[in-house]
Amino acid sequence: MASASLLPQAPLKAGARVLITGGAGFIGSTLCARLLPDHPVTVLDNLRRNALAATGLTEHPNLRLMVGDVRDPEVVREAVADADYIVHMASIAGVDTVQRNPVLTMEVSIMGTMNILQAALQAGRAERVIDFSTSEVFGSYAYKVQEADVTSLGAVGEARWTYAVSKLATEHLALNYYKQYGLPTCSIRPFNIYGPRQVGEGAVHAFVTRALANQVLRIHNEGSQIRAWCYVDDIVDGVMRALTSPRAVGEAFNIGNARSTVTIYQLAVLIKELAGSASPIEFVEWHATDVELRIPDIRKARELLGFAPVVDLKEGLSRTLAWYRSVAA
Repeated sequence: MASASLLPQAPLKAGARVLITGGAGFIGSTLCARLLPDHPVTVLDNLRRNALAATGLTEHPNLRLMVGDVRDPEVVREAVADADYIVHMASIAGVDTVQRNPVLTMEVSIMGTMNILQAALQAGRAERVIDFSTSEVFGSYAYKVQEADVTSLGAVGEARWTYAVSKLATEHLALNYYKQYGLPTCSIRPFNIYGPRQVGEGAVHAFVTRALANQVLRIHNEGSQIRAWCYVDDIVDGVMRALTSPRAVGEAFNIGNARSTVTIYQLAVLIKELAGSASPIEFVEWHATDVELRIPDIRKARELLGFAPVVDLKEGLSRTLAWYRSVAA
């Protein structure tokens, strides 16, 4: 267990209303669980990936679920109208999904974010608007990258970078709405988040579910790709701090855990050991563009927000395995 965060987290104002777009997803549903005991929460989501259903919170009296599309400006205006805080997470996620739907990926990111920012500016009540970006903006090789480092993406037309370039555009949109109109925005760049209720194509999700079923764990090439893994409760802590800290406005933050850094092969071996699994490991040739190295520098989040991750990789994976066992029982 790492040391606790450096600064106490300021609470949201009493009775504050929170809008989470994409709130039925993995991170969004975990943030809902944190907020709902004390705050009315509106979730705007098309339910394509519905992790919220597994939380038991769908009937919570503080939860309003709006099934809709962030590309629809009328739906967005309705969702934003009474929101004191906005966490904009809605996007197309997963490398394979992005590669199959590049235009949709860019539409959801760019049109959706523009709708959110315009509606928040029109409503005139949001105390914070958080734009969820991605660590993909740093490209294939990102070692201890800082927020002010030059972003480096691949060639135009390379499907891998469609998501990243659209998210980089949303960061510029959010920052410029602050600069030009005074809308209190900030951006978060998550680094490889994992944990219970994860849905989609992530490595931890795939390895955990397959290891518990003693199925083959497939690794691209030699599994030498390096990632720093961040447990979902830690990024939720970072989001909560960005919502309330005055120093967050107009800034972008890396949120991750550099201490939980392993190769993809080491990750598979560790999950297999923690699960007591008999799963064989299989190496599969993969010729598509990949991220070879991704480790964040989180000093800015530590200094401005008081953020520090507290869940190490072994503990986080153990919690994740325990949750997946419980739902399979």
